Amino acid sequence: MKTVAFEEYFSRQIRLWGEESQRSLQKKRIAIIGCGGLGSSLALALGGSGIGQIALVDFDTVSSHNIHRQIALTLADEGRPKAEVVADRIRERNPFVQVEPLVMDFAEFTAREGEYDLVLDATDNAAVRAQIDAWAKKRNIPWLYGSVEAFNGQICLFEQAAWNPMAPTDHTPAGVAAPMVMHVASLQANMALRYLVGLPVTKDTLSYLYVDDTGALNTQTFGMPVAKETK
Repeated sequence: MKTVAFEEYFSRQIRLWGEESQRSLQKKRIAIIGCGGLGSSLALALGGSGIGQIALVDFDTVSSHNIHRQIALTLADEGRPKAEVVADRIRERNPFVQVEPLVMDFAEFTAREGEYDLVLDATDNAAVRAQIDAWAKKRNIPWLYGSVEAFNGQICLFEQAAWNPMAPTDHTPAGVAAPMVMHVASLQANMALRYLVGLPVTKDTLSYLYVDDTGALNTQTFGMPVAKETK
């Protein structure tokens, strides 16, 4: 890999929030749960941002039907563990990050030791999100929810709010195209970076994005109820 200076590689972000904030990212540790559509885009966006340590959690392997929307994957990767493929993409792009691919499900991940500054949901699985919420609240760390379907998406940085009101239904998911996946992931990544460098972020507020029948992009926000304390 070409040798590059830290200041050169991150020059545009340093111009945005200063070198001290940029170097503070090197001390941050995050986990991305899921390396599919949202996870691929999150990994590429955050993997080159200067965050020091990134864990990638996914038990699945690459299939051809994944690739159109899971932009870190290629046809040559078919059959390989997604976490390992995405880790390779990050390493190819950024020499200033330690990446840990974990080929396992979230339940296995929770049994591991380790402290994280932020956990990002890219699971497309409501039951796993409930597990993420419980695990994160137990450790008093925030987690960043994201979901996408058809031309709709949602994001929320959960800290005190309850996940329960967003319990799953028997709804059959619609299809999805890559641009909406990338759009929602970019908003998640932007919120993650703002949080990690200490810029203001809105917590416990769900942002719902949708493209209406005229093709216009709309955004609505909803305050989420605070979680009840459990004994």
